[in-house]
Parts: sequence; C-alpha cells; structure tokens
Amino acid sequence: MSPAIVQARSRAGLRREWLVLSALLLGLVAWLCASDGLRRLDHLVQDAGMRLHALPAHPDIAIVAIDDRSIEAIGRWPWRRALHAQLVRQISEQSPRALGLDILFGEEDPDYPGDDLLLARALESNGHAVLPVARRGQGGTADLPLPALHQAASALGHVQVQVDSDGVARGLFRLEGPTSAPWPHFSTAMLCAADSTRPQCAASTDAGTGPWVRQDPQILAFARGQPAFATYSYIDVLTGQAPANALRDKYVLVGATATGLGDMFAAPVASRSERIAGVELIAHALNAELAQSRIQPAPLAWNLAFNLAPVALALLGILLLGPLAGLMSCAAWFAGTLAAAMLAPGLAGWQLAAAPALAGVALVYPLWSWRRLSAAAHFLQLEMQELQRVGLSPLPEQPERPLLRGDVLERRIQAVEDATRRLRKLHHFVSNSLQHLPSPTFVCDAGGRVTLANEAALRYCPQPPLGLPITRVLSDLVQSETGALLLPRDARQLASMPPQQEARDAQGRHLLMLCKPFADDDSTLWLTTLVDLTDMRRAQAQRDQALHFISHDIRAPIASILTLLEMQRAFPGRMAQPDLLARIDRYAQSSLTMAQSFVRLASAQADTYHHAPFDLAAALEEAVDDAWASAHKRGVRVQLAPGPAHAACLGDRNLVCRAIGNVLGNAIKFSPAGGTVHCALQAQAPCWVVSVRDEGPGIAQELQADLFQPFKRLHGESHPDIGGVGLGLALVHTVVQRHGGRVEVRSEGGKGAEFRLVLPQADAPEAERDA
Repeated sequence: MSPAIVQARSRAGLRREWLVLSALLLGLVAWLCASDGLRRLDHLVQDAGMRLHALPAHPDIAIVAIDDRSIEAIGRWPWRRALHAQLVRQISEQSPRALGLDILFGEEDPDYPGDDLLLARALESNGHAVLPVARRGQGGTADLPLPALHQAASALGHVQVQVDSDGVARGLFRLEGPTSAPWPHFSTAMLCAADSTRPQCAASTDAGTGPWVRQDPQILAFARGQPAFATYSYIDVLTGQAPANALRDKYVLVGATATGLGDMFAAPVASRSERIAGVELIAHALNAELAQSRIQPAPLAWNLAFNLAPVALALLGILLLGPLAGLMSCAAWFAGTLAAAMLAPGLAGWQLAAAPALAGVALVYPLWSWRRLSAAAHFLQLEMQELQRVGLSPLPEQPERPLLRGDVLERRIQAVEDATRRLRKLHHFVSNSLQHLPSPTFVCDAGGRVTLANEAALRYCPQPPLGLPITRVLSDLVQSETGALLLPRDARQLASMPPQQEARDAQGRHLLMLCKPFADDDSTLWLTTLVDLTDMRRAQAQRDQALHFISHDIRAPIASILTLLEMQRAFPGRMAQPDLLARIDRYAQSSLTMAQSFVRLASAQADTYHHAPFDLAAALEEAVDDAWASAHKRGVRVQLAPGPAHAACLGDRNLVCRAIGNVLGNAIKFSPAGGTVHCALQAQAPCWVVSVRDEGPGIAQELQADLFQPFKRLHGESHPDIGGVGLGLALVHTVVQRHGGRVEVRSEGGKGAEFRLVLPQADAPEAERDA
C-alpha cells in the first residue's frame, strides 16, 4: 500500500473518531441536561451565583417573631387567640401597610370560643391582614382559615416552598391551589393587602375547586445580612416594649421562629447547621417582590443550547488547534460557562443548569488526547514495522515544513511519512551503488586485486587503487597493539583473516577493517571496508582526561562565579541580573554536585575510617528524617517499619548515614508520585540488615551487575529526567564493603527494587557507653 493511501486513511480515521466522539459527548450532555442527572453539582454553581446576586434588605419589612423568649414568657403553644387579637390591635395602632399572620387558624378553639370572634374583629379592624393557606398532605385539599377569619382577612396567600432533592429550599410557585382559582404566594398577598389595585389581586380570597396546580415558578433571591430584616419579639410587641413606631408604615410578618415550632427550612444563605423559619422565607420572597427581582428556571430548550454550545466549541477547538492551544481553549470555555451560569440570574433573570456543559468540556480534552495519541502511536508502529521489513533505521528527524497545515500531531505524522519515503529512496540508491558510502570501501576479486572502489576509497588512497593488490593499497596499516602489519603479503591468505580488525595507518588514524567474502557468478569476491574510529578513540581519551581533570579541577566553576561577580562589580549593568544569577546558579549547582559526589566517593575509597560504636537504629531514623523534604517534594511517602530500639554497630557513623541516605534518595527518585518507600531494620545474627524497598520501575537482572560501577546510569534512557552522575551506589558499595558487610539487591523489572545493607553487629554495652 502506498504511503499516500496510508496517510489519507489515517486522516480520515482521525476525523471519523472526532465525529464519533463529538456525537457521544453531545448526546451525553443533552441526556444529562434533559434528565437533570447532575442536579447536585448544578445546585453548587447556582447557589454560588445567587450569593453574587443577593439583594439589599428592604427597610419596610419587619418580622414579629414567636421566639423562645416569648414561649417562655407566655407559656406552651398554642396560645389563646385573644392574645393574637391583642397583638393585631397593638400592631394596627402603628398603621402598617400590611399585616401577615403566618399562623394556621383552621380549627375552632373549643375552650375559648369567643376568642375567634375577637381575632376576626381585630383583623377586620386592621383592614390589611393576610392569612395563610397550606396544602394538606399530597392531596388537592387546603387548610383554610375559619370562615369568620377568612371573611375578616384582606387576602389569603399560600405558604408552600419548593424544596429541592438535597433538602434545600430555593424557590416557590407564585400561584398554587385549585385549578379554578389558585392562591398567590403569601408575599404577593401582602402586596395585594397593601394595594388591592394590583392586577394579580383579582381573586386572592376566593376558594376555588379542582385539582391542585402550581404555576409560575420563581427562584428565591435572598437578601443580604444575617438577620436580614428587623425582627421584634412577640412578647415585646404584645406588652408595648418594642420601640415606638417601629412597625409604622411597614410590611409586618408574624410567625414562629422558636425551636421546634413552625416550619424550618435549609436555604443557600444559611449554614449547614442552621435553618430558616418559614416566616423568614416569606420575608425574603416579599423583599424580592419589592425589588422587582424575578428569577425563573431557564426553559429546557435554552438549557440545552447553553450546555451544548460550549461543548461543541471545545470540540472544534481541539480539532483545529494544537495540544496546548486546545487545552487553553477547553479551560477558557469551562471558565466562561461557569461565569455565564453564575451571572445569568442577574443579567437575564434566568437560572441556567451548567453542570452538563462543565462535565462535557472537562471530558473533551482528555478523551480526544487519548484517541489522538493512540492513533499516532498506531501509525508510528506501522511505519517502524515497514522500516524493519526493508532493513532500514530511521534517519535523523527533519525540520517540519512550514507549508504543512492541520493539527500539530498530524504535521509530525506527515514528517515521519516524508522521512519514510526518503529512507526507501535511500535504500534503493544504496542497493544499486556504493559510491555514496561514507567509509572507504573496496571490492576485490579472488586474487586480492581491487576491482571497485567508492569515492571515499579514492579520497583515502594517495593513488588510484583500481587493479592494484589490496595488500599494497593498504600496506601502511599496522595492528594497534603490536604494530605488526595488518594484511598478509600474499593476497591469497585473505581467507584466513578475521572478519574485523582494528589498526592504525601512517597518519595515526584509528581504523576498523571489515572483510567480508561473498559469491558472484561462482567466484569469490571480497568486500573490504575501513571504518574510521579516530573520533571515537579521541572521545574515549577525552573522557579519561575529563574525568582526571574533573577530579583535580572541580572548583573551576567557583572561579567562574567569582569572575562573574568581579565583572559585575567592575562593569555594573553590562550583564542583566537574571542572566548573572542563572549563570551563578548553574556554576554553583554543578560544582556542588560534582564535588560532593567525587569527594564522598574518594573519601570512602581512600580515607582511613574512624571506627566507633554507634546506634544503627538511630542512624536509620536520622536518614529517614533527612529524606522527608525530598520525599514530600516528589509526593512520595517514606515508611519506617517498627524494629529494634537499639542496634549496636561499629564503624564510621557519618559514612554509614550517607550510604543509607543515598539508597533512600534513589528509592525516592525512582518511586512514582503517591508511592511509598518502605524502610526496615532487622537483626540476622551476626549482622544488622537495613532494607529499603521502593515501588519504582525496578532493575532488570542483566543490569544489576553494573549497579555499583562508577559513572553507570542504568536508567539514563528510561528516566532521563532523573539526574545524577552515577556515583551514589558506588559510594554505598564501597562504604558497606569497608565495614565488612555486603549489599544485596532484590528486584525484577517493573516491580520495584529492594536494597539490603548487611552490616556486622557490635557489642551492645560498648555502643551504649559511647552514646
């Protein structure tokens, strides 16, 4: 199959997956929106938005509370209605705009039948009184006031509150009751009692018939403050102890706030441990009416549009933008949706359900990134299989062409496809000609005469080699170790030569000669190639020199720091301070790391140890404490198992602590975030065993032989982000060996590693005397 067809199918498959993902996510969001599946999350967002739109408390609203103090002064509830009549007369003397009694008077008082007449006359005398209507159970009947009280009242209003599934009261219905004549809410009835010309006050006292209906839902906009409204005790108003004219020209609400008396509701403005009395909810609803604040639940169609739009735009963003820009786009749509949902009640008067959109936008990026990376990995796997089939390795990565368009990952895939096509062309070219091989290559006949030489071979030889014996052409090659001639004088002895040998030529270059016979038309030909090892040998020599130089001149970065500081003092401002600090930091960190590693290893290998009794258990605890900061930074927990209280040991305490710290540091570095490093101290006479076990990638069996070799970093390719110079475990091995112990490693690839430091025990009384 041609690369163009593979590329076209890859792009088409990626777009199909995007369409499928879009359909699934949009369908999920629509279902969540229609089924109200994330209602609790919606409540959190909506409550936060309603707190932003809290209204100022209207000064003309006052509450007369049947509180605990009034219960204590008057006696057990219910009270005689003569008391209520007296309270109504006391309030009426101050000429309130409207008086609402949030108290049900649905049954006659058999003990004091005359009290009902007293209360009816007091209500009729007031002229602006409102009495409540409550729904009885789940049926269609209502608890109405006594007929006499009903006729004396100016208006009736229902006191039903809409309680959501989480038990919090957030809204109400402006009309509830029988189908023919539903009652307005108590707050609306208060306005009708103050001004009967309002249009919604046409039949506020009528008793209708038919099934119970609820109309015109409204979200409660609560008032600021706790308490939000002026509140006076029932007993104070009854006995005339309330401030003079405190209720004049006010909307006065009378209701129960005492503990265990009346309806108590959880509300967004109250804490979890507090409740709001029903009369206070009526006051908040009345406050919203006076402020002309009308917030309604958004219709389903608008909710669908509001939730689907940001998810669709986020899906378009991840298709058209790169990974980082797509992530920023999703984050922006998430924040914008959240802000819009919180601001909508104040700006548009609608309360939107944003939880489905937030969940959808949050899922867009991880799901699409997973599918895109999976597709890219599959494609690259196919390409690598093709390269392996034709026997080629990938070329160095080529720079991306600026004319390529589309997604960033798609452009990289196209670059890989271009590199694959170039590799196939190169393979075809090399298979037909040896002229462009970088190394000198000679083809010799059975007699050892050169029949073909590439351009590199022509440049290597001082004279044209064609027709000459290969032994003459390469007569200056000598063996690297002995200096003897590399090639035999007789070309017929080439068959006895090893397939590869290392040599030096007259110019001092190090060469690897590869000699390979192959058959061609029943004759034997020889392919001889010279590989220049000069750079590699030079690099090895430079490495040895560099190690020697570092061990003696490790403090050179310190001199560089001092030079920078002197230059800054002499020529202030020539170098920007961030650049200066960055260079100083780099020199200091390099010097400190290398110096500490080299000095510690050298000390452990060469110095005379100061053997003294010490407590190995205390040393282990100290090492664990010292490793806490590093473990906390990487999100790893270090756990020390219970062990012996004292572990007498003889040796150099500082070096043993350093060895334990190195093993702990390695375990922390290679442990995944959230992992645990387990440390323990056990007695296995006649030795102590300090074990450190991590949950990292582990160490393959074939790599464990090189664990304690200096400058060996076994995880350099698998974990390049973990720094080090490869001296930590070399120090551990040296210190433990110098103490007469040994280091044991137990590990399997992918299952973590356990290092066990086995140290000889010492006489316990001697160690205790030293402590």
